[in-house]
Amino acid sequence: MPTAPADSNYGTTLVPTITPFSEGSVDADAVADVAEFVLKNGADGLVPCGTTGEFASLTDAEYETVVRTSVAAADGAPVLPGAASSSVAGTLDRIDTAADCGADAVLVVLPYFHGENGTGGNERFLREVLDGSDLPVILYNIPSCVGQSIDADLVEAVADHPNLAGMKDTSGDLTHFIEVIRRTDEEFHLFQGFDSQLVPGVSLGATGGINAVSNFLPEAMNGAIEAAVAGDLDRARDLQVNHIGPVFGSSVEYGFASTAKAGLVERDVIDDDAVRPPLVELDDEQVATVRKLIDGTVGARVE
Repeated sequence: MPTAPADSNYGTTLVPTITPFSEGSVDADAVADVAEFVLKNGADGLVPCGTTGEFASLTDAEYETVVRTSVAAADGAPVLPGAASSSVAGTLDRIDTAADCGADAVLVVLPYFHGENGTGGNERFLREVLDGSDLPVILYNIPSCVGQSIDADLVEAVADHPNLAGMKDTSGDLTHFIEVIRRTDEEFHLFQGFDSQLVPGVSLGATGGINAVSNFLPEAMNGAIEAAVAGDLDRARDLQVNHIGPVFGSSVEYGFASTAKAGLVERDVIDDDAVRPPLVELDDEQVATVRKLIDGTVGARVE
């Protein structure tokens, strides 16, 4: 099985890209357009088929189309697709598809329907996935969607596995985030997934961020990370508090995929903001709010 060597570099600004639709189908051309836009504007790599990518609404064939198109459009930049499933076998099937498409690593969640019924169940799940994976694995902690958390004890328990490359933490719990940093070494890639905690996370030693807002404001997200790493706290604080924070707040209220697609339409990257049920598109008032936030951020010369 492959290992995740210490010099693995997935970049610092990774984008959990949306999945564009047109007339009910995946728009592969628009998938490539989004990839090219974010990579041109400060992103280091792509994370297709995650939460913002509406992975749960994609067929297996559509999943393959999105991943394969993303790898081609990335032109050598790292691509780390989501490989979420509620079973070990389903997760490994997604990993196999991602590997066949040329992905560099995958993101894996805990089962999101039934949780462990006793101590050790989640560790057993993750170890079976890690043992069977042909790609390095990044854990994806998003308890608001999965219903259970990858806590620091579980991270520490599986941290010895050679296929484990790191974790994206979208818990919104900075104390938990710090505890994971404390219990892992510098070879462990920890990404802040909660946009409003990006600068604090990077300042504390995170590798970087995997953030929905970076779909349509990659300059701001990359700029905030660069400022935090460089110790330019005034710039980092301004971007986090005055730009990323308000946009993230709207994304939480309106929905991440829907807001990201509206933002990409506003930036002339895609033509269609369609999402699949149960998600709905933003209304005119919500779009106007997003437009104002984008104008204020891009106009602030965040690049």
